[in-house]
Amino acid sequence: MTSPYTAPPAASGPAPKWARKRYALPALALALLIGAGIGSGGEDTKGDAKPVTAKPQPTVTVTATATIAAEAEPEPAETVTATETVKVTKTVTAEAAAQDDSDADTDAYYANCSEARAAGAAPIHRGEPGYASHLDRDNDGVGCDS
Repeated sequence: MTSPYTAPPAASGPAPKWARKRYALPALALALLIGAGIGSGGEDTKGDAKPVTAKPQPTVTVTATATIAAEAEPEPAETVTATETVKVTKTVTAEAAAQDDSDADTDAYYANCSEARAAGAAPIHRGEPGYASHLDRDNDGVGCDS
């Protein structure tokens, strides 16, 4: 009979598969725990839930300065006023009409207000003899009013 306290004979060759698992699995578990400890270490995780604005941040201020060269404004040109004096010495005399007023209505025509004033007809109201729209600039019914 063999003694249970004696060592079994040494086996030559590779160790059985279960013997390899006995060393590999605990080593992998130890590496996993060490990696988890390194990853969770470092900064405080309680501050992660706070917004970023809760911590004082440096303020960046950008100031741009533009320099514009002031150009001299051109001076306005001198105003030249030319005055010409004209003396008019034409006298127009209206002859007394021996005709009916109905004939005078159709015969009166003034090319401009100067002619109407010279004939003594200014101002001319709409409906009167000699009234025409070209004599009434503001279309108020009174021709040659000023």
